[in-house]
Amino acid sequence: MKKLTILFLFTLFTISCKKEVKGLIVEKAMVVSAREEASKIGVAILEKGGNAFDAMAATELALAVAYPYAGNIGGGGFMIYRKNDGEIGALDYREKAPLAAHKDMYLDSLGNVIKNKSTLGATAVGVPGTIAGVFASHKRFGKLPIEEIIQPVIELAYKGVVVTKKQEKRIQKYQPNFPKANKNKILFDKKWKAGDTIKYVALAKTLTRIQQNGRDEFYKGETAKKLAQFLQENGGYVTEEDLAKYEAKWRTPITFQYDNLRVISMSPPSSGGICLAQIMNALEPYELDKFGHNTAKSIQVITEAERRAYADRSFFLGDPDFVKIPVKELISKEYTKKRMDNFSFEKPTKSSEVSHGNIEMVESDETTHYSIVDQYGNAVSVTTTINGAYGSKLYCSELGFFLNNEMDDFSSKPGEPNMFGLIGAEANKIAPEKRMLSSMTPTIVEKEGKLYMVVGTPGGSTIITSVLQTILNVHEYNMGMQEAINQPRFHHQWLPDVIRMEPNSFDPKVKDQLKTIGYELDETNSPVIGKVEGILILPNGKLEGGADPRGDDKAVGF
Repeated sequence: MKKLTILFLFTLFTISCKKEVKGLIVEKAMVVSAREEASKIGVAILEKGGNAFDAMAATELALAVAYPYAGNIGGGGFMIYRKNDGEIGALDYREKAPLAAHKDMYLDSLGNVIKNKSTLGATAVGVPGTIAGVFASHKRFGKLPIEEIIQPVIELAYKGVVVTKKQEKRIQKYQPNFPKANKNKILFDKKWKAGDTIKYVALAKTLTRIQQNGRDEFYKGETAKKLAQFLQENGGYVTEEDLAKYEAKWRTPITFQYDNLRVISMSPPSSGGICLAQIMNALEPYELDKFGHNTAKSIQVITEAERRAYADRSFFLGDPDFVKIPVKELISKEYTKKRMDNFSFEKPTKSSEVSHGNIEMVESDETTHYSIVDQYGNAVSVTTTINGAYGSKLYCSELGFFLNNEMDDFSSKPGEPNMFGLIGAEANKIAPEKRMLSSMTPTIVEKEGKLYMVVGTPGGSTIITSVLQTILNVHEYNMGMQEAINQPRFHHQWLPDVIRMEPNSFDPKVKDQLKTIGYELDETNSPVIGKVEGILILPNGKLEGGADPRGDDKAVGF
């Protein structure tokens, strides 16, 4: 008995001494992004009296300087916002297909997909939307002059950004592809090492022209002319007319209830909000908190919910300006209940047996996300991308930035997987001026009517599942934001029929249980699943920022 008492006291002591994982906690305002330099510039704008939308413009442009791997002015993105009065909305500044685009543009004479044509070089580039998005958001909601917001970004570009160890590895990994896309040497051909400073002088000059001449500089001015000429000389499709016609678009976000939470996420052409709603609707009847975090039972039910949502994604979703999407039906709880009718804890549902539902999709790992809450209570959640790592690898040395390879997010050929293994269908086929389908899932969560979480991540097809697991970790398993983000993640996307897992992170017993039931596990292809940036509003009103340790990510606030 005495031994048992000592053992019990020791166990209690070790539990009470378990180090609590907490992110940065601040009183008023916060920016969490992929690079400290960008987070600091965003927060400096807030400290000047700017709001979340001013900080959005500053952070977005600062990421184009500090994080060229995914931050950009040559790509596009999505923003979800919630103002302090409860007003919500969404901004779509996703890239568009050029006017010369057509459904067979990446197929050879036999109808086969031409390797690299939609991924590498000028032929892969869609019409960029980032500058339009920054200016549209600022025009509607900004407080500070845009010139003042852009100034610190220009200064950062001239001063330069210190290379981190992770950045050094990224540049080295992708360097062999730069000569394949570019005729001449580019800034990133140099053997950059951790501790070196990269100065972005050409980009600083481009940003200065935008600062002086506004949005039209990028779409109709000198920059537009230079960009169109550069793309044409490299065999691309984007013209001055394409740039002049581009507009960002305000959209209605996807909203749904999960327990006492209201989740606000991105609507099509992002698949994020609809897929997140479908998965969470499927999970709501199950007692995940009782199953336990990352147990075989929890992983199984989440996997099966994901499998069904991703099957629907590939069939129904595309640009809502071009295809009719049954949004109301897809996110209804009745529809999801029917989709889960054939689920059993006894065995997996094979993906070959799961088609799209009966009411009668594509994507990159190298995106970036940032979350902002300002001192006035406004929140923005923004995911932005050039698609692949360094986009199309095509770098305009005169203007100082990489171009996207977003055209690969269309179905080059319906039924064929894209570079991330996602199967596309007719709804996402290529058409002039159409926006390509995305998995980006910028999300804001309310709890009992009040702002509760701001969350999002890069990760291509794994974005939706990373956002999902972070929300569940906080809501179902009572974790703080940093602790929720630090947890190992898994992913299922219908096809291929495997559960991808971050390696050496899950309990071997849990993995054995899943294999015994009949699941195939893959720990080789996902060393990193998502790099989540989140902000949690604590019961005392303070903000806890979670920055993903998988990258150089950083929360900054005051």
